[in-house]
Formats: sequence, C-alpha cells, structure tokens
Amino acid sequence: MQDSPAVLVYPDLVKKNIDMAIAMAGGTARLRPHAKTHKMAEVTSMLIDAGITKFKCATIAEAEMLAAAGARDVLLAYQPTNVKAQRLLSLASAYPSVVFGYLVDSQESAQALSGLLNTSNLKCWIDVNVGMHRTGVATKGVIELYEFLKKKPGMEPAGLHAYDGHLHISDVEERFRIAEGILDEVRSIRNLIEKTYGSKPALVMGGTPGFPFYAKQPDLDASPGTFVFWDAGYAKMFPDMKFAIAAVIVTRVISIVSPKLICLDLGHKSVAAEGPLPRVQFPDQSSAKVISQSEEHMVVELPDTSQIHVGDVWTAVPNHICPTIALYESVNVVEHDNIIGQWRVISRDRKITY
Repeated sequence: MQDSPAVLVYPDLVKKNIDMAIAMAGGTARLRPHAKTHKMAEVTSMLIDAGITKFKCATIAEAEMLAAAGARDVLLAYQPTNVKAQRLLSLASAYPSVVFGYLVDSQESAQALSGLLNTSNLKCWIDVNVGMHRTGVATKGVIELYEFLKKKPGMEPAGLHAYDGHLHISDVEERFRIAEGILDEVRSIRNLIEKTYGSKPALVMGGTPGFPFYAKQPDLDASPGTFVFWDAGYAKMFPDMKFAIAAVIVTRVISIVSPKLICLDLGHKSVAAEGPLPRVQFPDQSSAKVISQSEEHMVVELPDTSQIHVGDVWTAVPNHICPTIALYESVNVVEHDNIIGQWRVISRDRKITY
C-alpha cells in the first residue's frame, strides 16, 4: 500500500504528451525540452527514445543527469558564477562527446569566465532579456556583447537564448501576437549579427506558454518543459494546449475536523507553495474548497463530511508541477492502475557527482 503524500506518474500519458509536442513542432529537430519539470533520467530516456537529442536545464545536476542519460546537446540556461563554472568544466571534461552550452549576459561575467570555460565542448550563448526582467542583456546591448565575446578565445556565441516566462496570457491570439513581436526583435538582432560578422547564431526561444507559436517557426529551437507532466495551472490558463495530466499527488484524509471541514496530509512541504490558495485541484471532489495550508496539513471545506472517513484516499493535481516534483525523492510509476516501480528524481539534488 502506497504511503501519502506521494507522486504518481503515468508513463503512457507522458509518452502521449511527448508525441503531441513532437507533432506540434513538426518533428524532433527543433525541440529542446527543459528538464527542470521532471528532473528524471527515465523521462529523459523517453524523450531520447522519441528522437529528441537537445535539451535545456537550470542546474549542474540536471545537466549531469541529461548527459548520463544520453543527451548529446545540453544548454545550461543559467549564467554560471565561478563555482558553478568550475563544476560545469568538470562535467564537460567527464562527457567530452556532449556539447554543453551556458549563458552570459554581461561583459563582466564574460571576462570572469573567459579563461576558464575554454574546452571545445563548451559553448557560450547570449541571454537576451525580452521582457521578463530577471536575467539577460537588453536587446539594444546584444550586439556590443556579441562583439566583446568574439574577441575572447573560445567564447564566440553559439546562439541567442530568449525566455519569455512572463507570457501568461490565456487568449491565444494575444499570446501569439506578443510572442511574434519578441521573435521579430530577436530575429532582427540575429540578422544584424549575420550581416556584420558573417555568422548566424542559433535561437532558443520561450517556454511552455509560447510553445504553440514557436513550434511553428522553422529557424529556432522551442524549449517547453511542463508539457511532459502538465498541471492544473497551465491546463486552466492555456486550454488551447491539450496535453494530458500525467502526474498527480496521492493524499489521505487524516482528520474529520467538523461537519464541514476535513484535514489532508498535503502541506506545503508536499506541493509547490507559490501563489495563493488553492495550490491543487481535486478532480474527484469538485465541491472541495481549500481553506488553509501549513507545513504538513491542508484543511478543506466540504458541504457535508458525513460520508468522509479518516484514511480516505484523494487525488490532487498541482497548480505548478515543476517545483512540486522537486519536493520528492522519487515518484511512483503507474501502469494499468498498478504501481510497478519508482523513478528517482535524481537531479532534485543540488549535486550528483560534479
């Protein structure tokens, strides 16, 4: 019997989501999925078995997991400081046949990294700020940074990375309109680079919200992440994308508080604690209303608790699956309604080997 709270993953639905993403992109050549959602070697293997070879990630541990699973091209979508750069260098040395990319968004960072990340399988990318205002160089500063990097041995940029994580717009036409404006701006920069320097940098664009738009563009890599598992938040926000919920949380009733209140063992140590309540949806309990949540408890209001019993099993769909998965050491794999094994969330760790 499975303890709770626990994550259940359905490989048949993961495969369905992978196949759908490939169909949306017209093949695997322009897909660069982000590993931050799943963090698992087994899901990576499913993506590779489907023909995908390029990936994106946010941590050195995720990069190592990807390389060990057989990825051939890994972009660390993060600007490394000195310590992480040392770790990335060790990783690249351990996997000489894998191309590792990393981001730079300033001359200061480039100067600090120029004498360190100089092996042939390490490639520099320029991180472009296209409106999220988290990292990246402003579009007007890209050319100057590109010219600076070209003068540094081994740092000629392989491409431009632009993440529009602020693009949370449900209306498809409006979302596509904004994504098109972002892409036009990045393309104009690339065209100027090509005209001035004779080289045409690759483009990696967007995340999951803009994926349906970027998937149709022939000159870039699209990098969705959430699609492998999907979640309640994106399902509600982006109904145009028909990915299946492939990962859920099992939780149990631990107390009948009153005629209208119960308590579940689903605290914010077991589901992503960002955003307002509710942070999960209960597909089998449409009348349930989350009242409060603490570290190990979730209080839920129902019209009538007389038919609810301590020990009852509920299914919860997280609003945000990516940080939820990172809270678990392993997930339970379900086939034909039976748990057949576990997959370790190996790159939730800050460090694996390097």
